[in-house]
Amino acid sequence: MATRDYYQVLGVSQGASDAELKKAYRQLAMQFHPDKNPGDKKSEERFKEVNEAYGVLSDPDKRAHYDRFGSAPGAGAGGGFEGGFGTLFEDIFENFFSGAGGGRRGRSRAMRGEDLQYELKITLEDAAAGLETKIQIPRLERCETCKGTGSEPGTHKTTCDTCQGRGEVRMSHGFLTVARPCPRCGGEGQINKSPCRDCRGEGRRRGEHVLNVKIPPGIDDGMQLRVSGEGSGGVNGGPAGDLYVLVRIREHAIFTRHGIDLLCDLPVSFTQLALGAEVEVPVLNGTETLRIAAGSQPHQVLRLRGKGMPRLRERGHGDACYRLLLEVPQKLSGKQREALEAFEAASREQQRGPLASAFIERMKKLLG
Repeated sequence: MATRDYYQVLGVSQGASDAELKKAYRQLAMQFHPDKNPGDKKSEERFKEVNEAYGVLSDPDKRAHYDRFGSAPGAGAGGGFEGGFGTLFEDIFENFFSGAGGGRRGRSRAMRGEDLQYELKITLEDAAAGLETKIQIPRLERCETCKGTGSEPGTHKTTCDTCQGRGEVRMSHGFLTVARPCPRCGGEGQINKSPCRDCRGEGRRRGEHVLNVKIPPGIDDGMQLRVSGEGSGGVNGGPAGDLYVLVRIREHAIFTRHGIDLLCDLPVSFTQLALGAEVEVPVLNGTETLRIAAGSQPHQVLRLRGKGMPRLRERGHGDACYRLLLEVPQKLSGKQREALEAFEAASREQQRGPLASAFIERMKKLLG
């Protein structure tokens, strides 16, 4: 392997910078690593060659000697692993081996507790007016017996004698050294020889917490409120997580919400549309009078301004909207039939309405 040009092995020019050398080495080392090419002797030899080349060119003294004489002192079997190469190698393959259970975890450390979500169902009226209510949250809370340490009061965790508190052990695979979590302490670096009897060494216990929450007026379905520090308690003295209150608004018997507006389908008769009328209509928490102008059309939408939902954290309200639905009676009395027949006869003497006239014209064009 020493007969090959080290710059050619790494695919860089002779004037390559340290950063360029390091980048080229990373790519080639990952490509030809034996764990990615099991049983491939050519890849293994190529991997050794790349390591040897980088071991020489990454060392300023060896590189200067190589540039001058075409060889480096000690180059050959194992020569490329000197001069701090091991640190770079660990950096490159830290993530590579973590997928197989490797990676450095370090000593026991404080960890933030988990975030929680609570689904709160409210009515449309509650969403409009705002609401203050109590909710009961199941969560993991700090064990008060051991104060979250996981150890019996008066005792302490001891340093793991297998990894000497590092949380990892090193194993050699030929020319390669790999760091893996310590099997005894699970990567924590400490052993709990006297676990707390109440929490069984976890430092947290399951509990129920009653909490006051305020729902602001105008909140919409699917919105979340974050309550800081009300999630599960932290590990090893870490801070608690957050609580997210997910608001769900129950379906309303009359209104459908569209942003800050409320929509209601309002059944009306033909005479109310034709002659006009004033009708009592529902609004949230009461009723109002809605004026239907003479000649109103089916599916026309009438509004009561300011009778909808409040704007969230802003001034003003939306509208209550009423879509007019023509309801045709299924049965007629004798007087009703007589009156409608007279109306139909009188209507023949008048010109057709704009909708009927436009339809007749389109039909004539279609039929030629």
